Amino acid sequence: MTKQIALIELHQETNSFSQVPTTIREFESLALFYGEDVLTEGIRKYKKFQLAGFIDAVNRQPQRKFKTIPILSAWATSGGPIEKEVYAHFYDYILEKLKEIDQIDGVYLSMHGAMGVEGLRDPECHLLQAIRKLTGPEVPFGVSYDLHANITREKVKLATFINAYQTNPHRDHFRVGNKAAQLLMDTIDGKVTPTMAFLKMPLLKGGGMTIDFLNPMRKIFKSMKRMEKQPGVLSVSNFMSHIWLDDEEMGWSCIAITDSDPQLARAKVEELADSNWSVKDNKHPEPISVEEATKKVAAMKFRRNFGTTVFCDTSDIVAAGGPGENTHILKHLMQTDLRSYLQVRDKVETQRVFELEVGEEVTLKIGQKLEKEYNASLSYSGTLTKKADTNFGKTIIVRNANVFLILTELPCPAFSPSFFVDLGLSLWKADIVVVKNLFPFRLMYGLYNRKTFNVSTAGTTELDVFRLNYKKIPRPIYPLDEISDWRAVR
Repeated sequence: MTKQIALIELHQETNSFSQVPTTIREFESLALFYGEDVLTEGIRKYKKFQLAGFIDAVNRQPQRKFKTIPILSAWATSGGPIEKEVYAHFYDYILEKLKEIDQIDGVYLSMHGAMGVEGLRDPECHLLQAIRKLTGPEVPFGVSYDLHANITREKVKLATFINAYQTNPHRDHFRVGNKAAQLLMDTIDGKVTPTMAFLKMPLLKGGGMTIDFLNPMRKIFKSMKRMEKQPGVLSVSNFMSHIWLDDEEMGWSCIAITDSDPQLARAKVEELADSNWSVKDNKHPEPISVEEATKKVAAMKFRRNFGTTVFCDTSDIVAAGGPGENTHILKHLMQTDLRSYLQVRDKVETQRVFELEVGEEVTLKIGQKLEKEYNASLSYSGTLTKKADTNFGKTIIVRNANVFLILTELPCPAFSPSFFVDLGLSLWKADIVVVKNLFPFRLMYGLYNRKTFNVSTAGTTELDVFRLNYKKIPRPIYPLDEISDWRAVR
């Protein structure tokens, strides 16, 4: 008899310090597919992501004993907590569709692990509890999380196994889904009995030190791959929590899964925790001011002939939940003659100017509409040179001398150079390109980028944990408190 696996994907990373809620529009702009559309439109559009990897593994089974039943695939850009009505819509839809399945032999959930909802703590756990109540305790649950997930004890209790990305910037989504599918099918078939060990660390580190192919984390990720090759070890995951989540169980986590060997699993998570603790004092890359960064770019006359420089806007990282309306960098670039491309989110002004004709002179009033504490209001005048519909809603370019301001309706991380190139902007001609993501650009802009500057102004994605207004996180936690050994805080 064919065994049926329900597929559910719900991804959003919440910044607890953002006052800008995540709406259904943010999901619609990135990925929102229901039912069979998950297998047709969703997998075709995101053929390298978790569900594609999961389905690939199921389709390659020689005897076709398993069938996937797609429920939902929903992704949104990082932001403030999801509106409670939006979460309620997803929650109700998922449970309603699961009830329509006559036989559920397994459930695969692909989630972020740092999702927040207005008025609800740990919504991913809330959803898992409801699904578990529906299916009963015996149905295996396989769960994949982002490696920036905040793993809680209840999440671990509700899952049969948990695995995570092993790359940062993330580029192994397909492999993670593939691996989860094989483990879930083997579990349903009784070939393995996943035994999971979980360890929470009093560690609060993030920023630029967690790239998998650079020190200090390079050797740790390599050691995890070696662990997984050992007999009896099914999976090892390291969760370097999203530092902009204010939660009472905040901290790095380690998970090891073995085949019916709890002692081996425990040994592996402790080994991984020791490795993490050994690099805890490594410094984050120090951000610099926009004034200092632009002076350095101005002095790089020869290097600028062979590409561009990239400013990472560390105070307004959209990919970490920043609202995307920082005006501080723009204000300074307007005072230079450096050819610069940067993006600001402003739904009101974008919609207003979109009705005008290309070539018209416009004056914009941007900033301080979403995040009033940090983003000062700024007047910007220039020529409307481009109008387009993009993944970030209506999009316009307004040029003032050498500054090309891209205004969008929705938050834009500018992960890929294609965001600028598709709008007709050559990165070979730019002196400065401003992006609002912390990791992916470091790979994706390699062809054009001759120098990266982490630029700090003011905003909700402050990299210094001492300056974040935590209210709920557990104490003591390193580096906010002095801790000699992670074992001292249990």
